[in-house]
Amino acid sequence: MKKVRITLIKGTVRRLPMHRANVAALGLRKIGQSVEHVLTPSIQGMINAVADMVKVEEI
Repeated sequence: MKKVRITLIKGTVRRLPMHRANVAALGLRKIGQSVEHVLTPSIQGMINAVADMVKVEEI
């Protein structure tokens, strides 16, 4: 299974509540914070929803 590193590069201020919830569900709180997840369809959907706010790297 693929693992990805997700980094928050833009803040959640003035964003839709759904986008804020997706960022929080990914485990991101601060700009510059990174988390690692196994790439599942649900994680991929959350990444797609907030693609302009995060940077994704394959591990």
